[in-house]
Amino acid sequence: MRGSLQAYKKVSVDSQLSAASPHKVIQMLMAGAIERLIQGKAAMLQGDIPMKGERLGKALDIIISLRTCLSMDDGGEIATNLDALYDFMIRQISEANRDNLDAPIDDVIDILREIKSAWDQIPAEYHNITQADA
Repeated sequence: MRGSLQAYKKVSVDSQLSAASPHKVIQMLMAGAIERLIQGKAAMLQGDIPMKGERLGKALDIIISLRTCLSMDDGGEIATNLDALYDFMIRQISEANRDNLDAPIDDVIDILREIKSAWDQIPAEYHNITQADA
């Protein structure tokens, strides 16, 4: 049963991604990172070290992907600030994983929620605009 549910979730996410705007993809990545961090923290608190490592590793992968997608040439100060925040989050997650600390995970979740909240407030008419269009 669990395998079927996981397969259904994967198909659902894949179909959402195929139809998603770049803006929606970023929203989905941020939500996924937050979800993996919450799962990693729960696993840590339960003493499930393998699951903690897997979930925090997936959150790290997502944040690293978000960071590598930044357009430093076109993004100006916003891109520079996001780059610094992503770097901070990567270091916090690594520290939390290494030392079994939940507070750094909470800090990263709070930061990601703030960024996602701002991202969610961008009006729909701007979701597909690129620097070339501006």
